[in-house]
Amino acid sequence: MFPVYLKEPDLPPPADHIYYLVTRDGLFQVKETPAFRSAVRVEGLDWLQGQREEAVWKLPPVPGELLGRAIGLFREVFRRHQSEAIVLLHYDPAAGRYALAVPEPPDEVGEGAARVGKAHLQARERVEDAAEDEVGGGDRGVERVAELHDPRDVIVHGKKRFSSFRDTDLEFVLRRRLGVDTVILAGINTTTCVLCAGFEATNRDFRVVIAADAVDSMDGEDMHRWALRLMAAAIGWPLPNADILAAFSA
Repeated sequence: MFPVYLKEPDLPPPADHIYYLVTRDGLFQVKETPAFRSAVRVEGLDWLQGQREEAVWKLPPVPGELLGRAIGLFREVFRRHQSEAIVLLHYDPAAGRYALAVPEPPDEVGEGAARVGKAHLQARERVEDAAEDEVGGGDRGVERVAELHDPRDVIVHGKKRFSSFRDTDLEFVLRRRLGVDTVILAGINTTTCVLCAGFEATNRDFRVVIAADAVDSMDGEDMHRWALRLMAAAIGWPLPNADILAAFSA
């Protein structure tokens, strides 16, 4: 049996000729001879029993009714707000029962209880519906820029996804009210909303022009340029604003 040492900062050189060294990088077998010193990573010791990685739940099973309540909360929060919810699961060993704490539970659990874990539903970032027509009503993230407002604008409300078409009246307005067959895209982000709108417009048989001087991305210049190249190759025409305005006056 060879000795085993932990490689701590103050470990002196062992006097043994052969020993095992437990390090931050794993287990090594070290050999010292008059000619050399070697340290070889140990992948397994045949004379020991094997062990696999595992995580064993030692508490009683969590009642299905309790999990159902947590899942119901997640679904309702997502349905209403397209947002996330957090539920803390507590177990009281004295009483032998679980409890849920929602929302914003305290940092400390009750005396004699242990915090087991939390169930966390990650959903899309919350986006408020811009129901008001006047600038200044609702979430700033969906406000219209006053300087860009024109009385002739046709406003389509309800966009909550990357797609401008999903769960909105945009296609109906374009085809039935405006009678257009070409869309010109502007806004942010080139890599998400603009890109998605371009592909979805193409799938609906609209011709797509991207106002290259009027789009940008918070993902950086490289990703912005990549999205423009992708749209140019696959779905439409990124054009300078001057070229677009010239086409209108031709």
